[in-house]
Amino acid sequence: MSGMAEVPVQNLVLYAVVVATPVVLGWVAITAPKVARKIKRRAPVVPGGPSIEQVSADLRRVHRVLAEFESGTPVVRRRGARQAYDALLVQACRAVEVEHRLGYLPEGMDRELERLRVEESLRSAGLAIP
Repeated sequence: MSGMAEVPVQNLVLYAVVVATPVVLGWVAITAPKVARKIKRRAPVVPGGPSIEQVSADLRRVHRVLAEFESGTPVVRRRGARQAYDALLVQACRAVEVEHRLGYLPEGMDRELERLRVEESLRSAGLAIP
């Protein structure tokens, strides 16, 4: 007897699937074009910030400024120029997908070594920097 009770439940589930399938397919057919139009209308992703050419030119300019500082240049000015140079290195790294640790290392020998490593990585990626 228990086998007979299961057959009507299975038939009922099969009937529900057969009845619901055309409704679901009709709904998909109606909404799919709307979804496709919304996807097409989305604006393309525009990279933020300056172009890589501009960042490269800025890196060269700030590097020259750092190299031309005389011994009497105030510490605040030197530090500001180094921070600007580091920010440009970070932008360049982001643009060409080079890993860096400039945001984590404190000022000192480790950070200076990281600058040199990042500069070499950027040169290897094709940027014209000093």
